[in-house]
Amino acid sequence: MELNIREELIQLFESCFNEEMTGFELLPASGSYREYCRIKSKNHQAIGAFNQDIKENKAFLEFSGSFKRSEIPVPEIYTVNKAKTCYLQEDLGNTTLFDYLSKTRQLEEFSHNIVDEYKKVLQQLPRIQILASKNIEYKYCYPRVAFDKQSMMWDLNYFKYYFLKLAKVPFDEQALEDDFQKFSDFLLDAENDFFMFRDFQSRNIMLKDKGVFFIDYQGGRKGALQYDLASLLYDAKADIPQAIRNELLEFYLNELENYLPTNREEFKAYFTGYVLIRIMQAMGAYGFRGFYEKKEHFLKSIPFALQNLTWLLKNNNIPIQLPELFSVLEKVSQSKFLKSIGAKKGSLTVSITSFSYKKGIPEDTSGNGGGYVFDCRAIHNPGRYEEYKHLTGRDQAVIDFLENKSDIQSFLDPVIKLVCQSVERYLSRGFSHLSVNLGCTGGQHRSVYSAEKVADFLKNNYPVDVVLLHREQDFN
Repeated sequence: MELNIREELIQLFESCFNEEMTGFELLPASGSYREYCRIKSKNHQAIGAFNQDIKENKAFLEFSGSFKRSEIPVPEIYTVNKAKTCYLQEDLGNTTLFDYLSKTRQLEEFSHNIVDEYKKVLQQLPRIQILASKNIEYKYCYPRVAFDKQSMMWDLNYFKYYFLKLAKVPFDEQALEDDFQKFSDFLLDAENDFFMFRDFQSRNIMLKDKGVFFIDYQGGRKGALQYDLASLLYDAKADIPQAIRNELLEFYLNELENYLPTNREEFKAYFTGYVLIRIMQAMGAYGFRGFYEKKEHFLKSIPFALQNLTWLLKNNNIPIQLPELFSVLEKVSQSKFLKSIGAKKGSLTVSITSFSYKKGIPEDTSGNGGGYVFDCRAIHNPGRYEEYKHLTGRDQAVIDFLENKSDIQSFLDPVIKLVCQSVERYLSRGFSHLSVNLGCTGGQHRSVYSAEKVADFLKNNYPVDVVLLHREQDFN
């Protein structure tokens, strides 16, 4: 984040809450070009957002107001700058549905606790699609008012040019174009006068105070009910077991019937179609970000998408013939090149946990035993100073203290070297899990900073899945 943008967000925060900023944390980049940070003062905390796309910002801000009026759980908007490039919104914490799913699954597989969280989401979805839709000013939708023919063709061509061509999957261009036209016409036959979130997936759903909250709906527009349901249940990296997908589909239909009568078989036929177009849109994004922009972590989702695609092809209930499209999708699902990407990516999960020694060393939940425990208590402790006591190792003030007033780097260099030695050996031997635990007195400053640094290094240098947990922060 550029210095002038950071200063503007801090000024916006201090003006809004009439308090001096005490903590600033840049949040990890997502798949978009928006930038986010967390800003704190003595009595307040907010998420700051910067986005040069003013039309997209206006859509988000308008939809937020509409959702609030419909009592949909979304973040409160505190203030917006005059240029509408920066705004402050309610801080809903760090736990997305995907984070909860990833951590809980290590302990319980895909347990009823995870299913219950999904059911909370699906209870809200018809309210968003039907009730909130009545308060939406659709003129603010950007870039399209509806998920119409043009929108569908954009997604289908995105898949064709950024995935099929870059993944070297052969196809007959004219025959595929003809099928795209027939396929989009079929999808448009579904009733589509509802609010469509557009990117309704587990990373855009926050868990807080035993409730669910929704974020990143600036791409919303009119569309069919099936699209958002497809986005949630076939969210690639969430990897929901098919039996549970079926259970959740039926649960949603039961909820939907509280709002309008539904022909279930017809709904399910369109649902399959919307699952396919959603998967193709996602694959286009994986191709653009992964193959074209060389951001390899986007390629990690391809194996999950291939699994979903294989199941759908075997259980196709779409009542129209699309020979070239299904031929292409079959080639994708069987591609040795794409499967080789999957084989090289994400085979090793590294669980990194910061913790307090007062509460004990974390248990290994993988069933493998072993792993590392590193003691950070020899590092100069910022927690001894009043100005840092309410901050964590993710706040810029603490980061500056540790990097300028302690020997944290000389501690971390051999730690990272030792962990990397194991990662390389585990990858070569096909091992599935490595645990790395970093502890300090309170699990708040030194261990949090160290865990963040180890996680960042591994993410940027190895094809591994990193699960980062700050035990004393995330569960308090």
